[in-house]
Order: sequence, then C-alpha cells, then structure tokens
Amino acid sequence: MNRRILVVAAHTDDEAMGCGGTIARHVAEGDEVHLLFMTDGVGSREIVAEEANERLGAAQQAADILGVSSFTNLKFPDNRMDSVALLDIVKEVELIISNIAPEIIYTHHIGDLNVDHQITHKAVMTACRPQPSFCVKTIYAFEVLSSTEWQSLSVAPFLPNVFIDITDYLATKIRASEAYFEEMREIPHTRSLHHIELLAKHRGYSVGVHAAEAFMLIRDSL
Repeated sequence: MNRRILVVAAHTDDEAMGCGGTIARHVAEGDEVHLLFMTDGVGSREIVAEEANERLGAAQQAADILGVSSFTNLKFPDNRMDSVALLDIVKEVELIISNIAPEIIYTHHIGDLNVDHQITHKAVMTACRPQPSFCVKTIYAFEVLSSTEWQSLSVAPFLPNVFIDITDYLATKIRASEAYFEEMREIPHTRSLHHIELLAKHRGYSVGVHAAEAFMLIRDSL
C-alpha cells in the first residue's frame, strides 16, 4: 500500500540536503511525497524579489528531480520566523496536514542553530499533538549541513537512531542539491556538494551500506 509522506522544511534546499535521497527512495517505491516550505529562503537578504524568483525556480527543479507530488510555500519571514506567533504558524501547518493526511513527516531537528529550523520543528510537533485517529504516525528529524552541526554543544545534539539506505539514490540527492547551486559553497565549507556526498557516505559506512541519510525518530505509533 502506497504511503503519503510530508516533508516540512524551513527553507527551499533543506529538503534536498536533509532527506533528498530518502524522498527519491520513497517516490521510487511508489509513495506520494509532498513538500511544505515555511519561508522563501531569501527574504532576509537585500535583493529579495529577484532572488526569491530564482530560489523558487531552483525549488521547482529540485522537486522535479526528486519526483515529488507537490510543494507549497507558506512564505513566512526568512530567518525571522520568531517574529510570528507560533499559533499562527501551527494553524497553517495543520491545514496542510489536514489536506494531505500524511502517515510520515520528516522535519528539522529541534537543536539546529537556525531559528527557522527550530520553530518549524515546534510547529510540526504542535500540529501533530497526539489525537485519536490522527493520520500522522511517524515523525523523523533530519540534519542540515551548516545548521545542525554548528549548534552549541549545550543545546540538544543530533543523535541519529535511524539510517535509511540511499545507495541507489545518492546521485539523485546530489542532482537535487545542485539545483540550489547559488546556496552551495566551495570546499572546505560544510555546505558544499562534496561534503553532502561525504556525509551520506559516512552515514552509510556507519551502518554497513554505501550511502545513507541519518534521522532521529521523534515518534512512531504504527
């Protein structure tokens, strides 16, 4: 039976880096994957309109590469989601969840350095508070380079306990990440295509496969 999957990401490009290989695997296995972005990813910058259009085009290209069924952008203020009442964000997430009725959600780790990532996680967990007959059964948190690993050690660390084999989908993950070439950096920067590949191989080698993506299982009620 095919499953419905929802990926809730703060910014366009987080989905490719955080779980692009897993998305491609879900699609290949016949699952229906939907993307929900909280911001345009560039609103905090000086040249907004032009960059926003370019980022939207990159997101569409990445979505086509990954084979997702849809993506929605809520357009909350980039890197300023803490200026919006959490309840207002939660209501928007609840509406999308109600419309899609996903069984599985992938989203950010609560301990990420980026404030938008933190609030996205809180909004998802609030929208997914346990209720009888609620559609969402499983919630995973992914890691995003240049945020998850940059947080202070005094904050909740990312401690993965689920590893999904993406050996056959690593090339797809890299191609989706390449769509966001404006956001990529040259080595030895952590946010580089080379490092994305290295991390996937490291996570894979950690569990005896060629490439994997790592997650923290937040809830599983299957």
